Amino acid sequence: MSLRNIWAITLKELRHIWRDLGTLFLFTLLPTVLLFMMAYMVTADIEHVPIAVLDFNHSPTSRAFIMNITVGEDLDLYAQVDSMDEIETMLLEGSIKAAVVIDPNFETELFAMRSVPLQILVDGTEPQSGGYAVNHISSRAEEFLSDLLANQMFARGIQIETLNPVDLRVRTWYNPSLKPSVDLIPGLISMVLGVPSMSVALAIAREREHGTLEQLMATPIGRGELLLGKMLPYILSGILNVVLMTLIAKLWFKVPFNGNFLVFLLLSCAYMFATLSLSMVLGVFIRTQAAALALTLIVVFFPGFFLTGIFFPLASMPEIVRLEGLALPGTHYAIITRGSFINGIGLDVLWPNGLALFAMGVLFTGVAAMFFRKKLG
Repeated sequence: MSLRNIWAITLKELRHIWRDLGTLFLFTLLPTVLLFMMAYMVTADIEHVPIAVLDFNHSPTSRAFIMNITVGEDLDLYAQVDSMDEIETMLLEGSIKAAVVIDPNFETELFAMRSVPLQILVDGTEPQSGGYAVNHISSRAEEFLSDLLANQMFARGIQIETLNPVDLRVRTWYNPSLKPSVDLIPGLISMVLGVPSMSVALAIAREREHGTLEQLMATPIGRGELLLGKMLPYILSGILNVVLMTLIAKLWFKVPFNGNFLVFLLLSCAYMFATLSLSMVLGVFIRTQAAALALTLIVVFFPGFFLTGIFFPLASMPEIVRLEGLALPGTHYAIITRGSFINGIGLDVLWPNGLALFAMGVLFTGVAAMFFRKKLG
């Protein structure tokens, strides 16, 4: 295998990318743009959910309770209504996502230390907002009632510690604030980096459509040299995207990077090698660029949503699905990105995933080289 021949094909592909602005954007900037778009779509925090309150009690305690559940930016008190008909109208119009109905005996039952009647009505057409409202109203109600009960007990001379035999202390490691973006954005990087992998399949299909593939094969350049030469420019563009997206995640989205960046870059190269090799196998069997684009989206990009553990934990999947996920390069790279960003682990832990990616790259490249000349004929 000649490095000179590989470099010649690499230069040829770089010239094509540089002259074609569409290709240049697609494989150098599109992954970064996708990261921005998807990060805002999937990590947007739900805030200011509008709710209504129907207070049949009209006591100082019920008013204090209303103030307690609407403090902060989680829930907004849209209106205090006088009837269930008003709540129904607001739910139908979409003005509110939930409503709280306070029983006439709220204060009496509360001070009598009996079961406190409280009703929450939820707009089920938007389960996410409705569920968010229910969780916050419930937690705030428990907090309010707990504080009031503690004051009652203290007034009666009862020590609160006797009612709480368990001193529960929770400590969250790696992501103390439990921000979804800290977990999801590193996972999204592994998914959007699959976009440059379409490049090799499109490049081979382009050569076949334009009739230049036969000319290349008539030269002394071998199959492996041709395929590796076409792959290298896109590995370089992938590395550029890794650097850009790491900076964006750290500086813009405030996601901490606790690992060794050089190790992360090395493992990212293994991921690019694996995904580009898989795309190359697809390109060997596809004759048009449109078909190559569609097939690489189906095989490389879309499985990232469901099988790589980014949105749904692998541990909760059936065994056969889990094995399918482990056969995808994106699954191993999602573990690498999260481990590098959040946990700060290095090769001592991530080497099996890096080795799996490198093995996939070698396997897919070998398969592509084996079938390449046969399919050309």
